[in-house]
Amino acid sequence: MDKDVVVLQRKLEAELKNFKDSQREFSKLVQTQQQLDGQYFENKSILEELQMLKPTNTVYKLYGPVLVKQDLEESKQNVGKRIEYITKELKRCAENITQLEQKQDKYRANLQKLQMQYQSQMAMAKQ
Repeated sequence: MDKDVVVLQRKLEAELKNFKDSQREFSKLVQTQQQLDGQYFENKSILEELQMLKPTNTVYKLYGPVLVKQDLEESKQNVGKRIEYITKELKRCAENITQLEQKQDKYRANLQKLQMQYQSQMAMAKQ
């Protein structure tokens, strides 16, 4: 085999590995985003439930096997802070997904270009 063909084949393999790695990372990010979405909606519904309570109502929080009495306003603040944190994480996750999609587009374009070069080099080597 021609030296150029071997070099091109190695570049193609390296680019393919990078693309597959980015696909795995993308899958993990999408899974994380789905988990965060679930947590967000769960906490949003908890906050809505807490908003319906009157100041005289009693709120309990589960700590391991024990229910501990908790102040209503403190509960609302805690859930609000959790929602705020989850929202930031969702935003960060979405930005990472966008960046990774752009990176994957570049990998795809490079792979196509390298495949075309490889095929033309192989055709020339057969002649």
